[in-house]
Amino acid sequence: MDSNSSRRTFLGICLGGLGAIAAAAVSWPLFRYLAPGSGSETAGKVVIAAADVREGEAKFFEFAGSSAVLVRKRGGDLFAFSAVCTHLGCIVQWEKDKQDFLCPCHAGHYSSDGVVTAGPPPKPLKKLPFAVTAGNVTVG
Repeated sequence: MDSNSSRRTFLGICLGGLGAIAAAAVSWPLFRYLAPGSGSETAGKVVIAAADVREGEAKFFEFAGSSAVLVRKRGGDLFAFSAVCTHLGCIVQWEKDKQDFLCPCHAGHYSSDGVVTAGPPPKPLKKLPFAVTAGNVTVG
């Protein structure tokens, strides 16, 4: 009887440990989803040489853990946007010949100002703050 009792104790400890591991595996992602962000992902600045963005073109880059784009419209005006479509989160593409953005997922169109011109997107592209100093564009 002593060996059966020690086996049961051992199996009970093993099953309890597996249960604790399973509970942690389910709880941790749930906690990370519900907990507010630390703010470190949104901090930071990106510096791009102004000469890298020619008139009528766009430059895509990574900003705050997401895709972003810097556009120099014909005429020279600069704009910085999140490159994430406001419909379902796809990354928009710059159409140089049309001077607008296209979302390839559901054919949403945005003007070079980020305003919705066609398709299902509910809101314009999010504008990002930027400053131009000494030939550099600082986004953020």
